[in-house]
Amino acid sequence: MNPATLSPKIKTGTPPMLIAARIARILVGCVFIFSGLIKLNDPVGTQIKFEEYFEVFAQDVPMLHDFFMALVPFTLVMSVLFCAAEIILGVALLASYKPKVTVWLLFFLITFFTFLTFYSAYFDRVTDCGCFGDAIKLKPWTSFGKDVVLTVLILFIIGHRNRLRSRKTGWLVALTTVLTLGLGIYAVQFLPPVDMLPYAVGKSIPAGMKPSEPLRYKYVMEKDGKTEEFEAYPADKAYTFKEMVLVNEKAKPKITDYRVWNDAGDFTEQTFEGNKLFIIIKDTKDIDPGSLPAIRSLVEGLKGSTVSPYILTSTNDDDIKAFQKEYQLTTVPYYKADATVLKTIMRSNPGTWLMSNGVVKGKWHYNTTPNAEEIKRIVNE
Repeated sequence: MNPATLSPKIKTGTPPMLIAARIARILVGCVFIFSGLIKLNDPVGTQIKFEEYFEVFAQDVPMLHDFFMALVPFTLVMSVLFCAAEIILGVALLASYKPKVTVWLLFFLITFFTFLTFYSAYFDRVTDCGCFGDAIKLKPWTSFGKDVVLTVLILFIIGHRNRLRSRKTGWLVALTTVLTLGLGIYAVQFLPPVDMLPYAVGKSIPAGMKPSEPLRYKYVMEKDGKTEEFEAYPADKAYTFKEMVLVNEKAKPKITDYRVWNDAGDFTEQTFEGNKLFIIIKDTKDIDPGSLPAIRSLVEGLKGSTVSPYILTSTNDDDIKAFQKEYQLTTVPYYKADATVLKTIMRSNPGTWLMSNGVVKGKWHYNTTPNAEEIKRIVNE
């Protein structure tokens, strides 16, 4: 007699572990797609992070210095490919396209990211990993914790990969590949479609340099071996001061390092007066000469208008003067700014940045340099 016939078959529904694997798959897929989209919107920002990491590794591992520095010229391509891979693999996981291969590729990707975030947190070398671009700023240990959770979820999916059914969704993955690479190339050639930086069009730079509300602090004090917190500094002298902690962290100024100067002194406040068009020159050695005729024509067209053109650069005096002479821009005065600030303001080299009374009115990649009439129309709106 067959033992199986002694009791009726009981339907237990979907196994709990299969449900858990599906939930993990959805969570991992969504996080990777979101992270990839945020970064692919601004691949130059991710490129800057890769450069930071490689320069740090070159310093910290002298025997591999030349290897890491040799990777720096390829960081923009790496940025686009890595960001696109996050989206493509996230879509493939959600669409159940070759799940066994997809989940292993995700594991290798998250292992790489986890190493970077651990290095940032433990050695305090790159304080912002750029995991979610400039949309969401995470502290190093928070970024590392996020990657650890994702790693655990991916390992769980790998452990139950045989439960995942493969579907014929290659067309969706192929379409995603074309669209993501297209987005990355567009962002490199024409600036990010969505500008999440504090110097974006519509932002007031003077307002961004101030707290959104009065900053509030709490005082951490110690007395008789016990730690207490106070909103006001205690009058009791028996307390020993330990630290002062900012309570309303989000109220801090969004812009803390904007400063413009020349040999005559500070020019920062003057940049907020009237209409000013800044030609951003981050590096004269890494510039597209074909972009300069349009900029020179723009400068000529603004003569006699209310818009004053200036060059804003982080390069040295000799290089910028030679640049002005070579490209017939000697009539445009130049001012200095921090290199990191210029990278944040403008993702292309060169680029044009229009301000009216401290409010950003326009930003243009050198591939889309406007004409003088467009600039005049914008400042008169």
